[in-house]
Amino acid sequence: MRITKEILKKVSMEFGGEPGWIVVDYLRGRENISEFKIEEDTGIEIHLVRSILYKLNGENLVTYMRKKDPVKGWYISYWTTNTKRFKEVFEKMQFARMDKLKEKLQKEQEYRDGLYICPNLCSRLPFDIAMDYSFKCQECGSVLNQQDNSRTIENLKGMIAELKVVV
Repeated sequence: MRITKEILKKVSMEFGGEPGWIVVDYLRGRENISEFKIEEDTGIEIHLVRSILYKLNGENLVTYMRKKDPVKGWYISYWTTNTKRFKEVFEKMQFARMDKLKEKLQKEQEYRDGLYICPNLCSRLPFDIAMDYSFKCQECGSVLNQQDNSRTIENLKGMIAELKVVV
C-alpha cells in the first residue's frame, strides 16, 4: 500500500482533528521545523500545535529534536513527519475498525428476529429484555416497536467488504 495524502489525512485527523491534518500537511516534505514556525504559518495556537505534535509523537508519527536557543535560553523543538509510520497506523486503525464492525454484525445477526426499538430512539432492545420491560421504553414510557434489522446487517456487510479492499 502506498502512502497517500488520504492516508496521511485520515490518520492525522484521528489524532488531532482538522488542526491535526493542517499540522501534518504543513510538515509533509519538510524537516526540522520549529513549533513556533508551524504556529506562525498555520495560524493554529501554539498550545494546540504542541498538543497535536505530542499526540502524533506518541504514535511515532512525528519525531523531534530539541535545541537550546542561544539568545533566550529556552529549548525549542524541531519536528519532522515519519510518513512511513502513517501506513502502519492506518492499517492498525482499519483492522480495529474491521473488528468492531464484525462484532456489531455478529450481534445484529444474533437478534435478527427479535429487536425492539423506541419510536423516540431512546433504546433498542432484544426480545427477552423488551419482554422484561413489558415492551415499554424505560426512558420515555413509549411502546417499543419490532425492528427489522436486515438493512443494518446488509450495510455492515458492505462496510466490511469495503474495508477488506482497503486493507
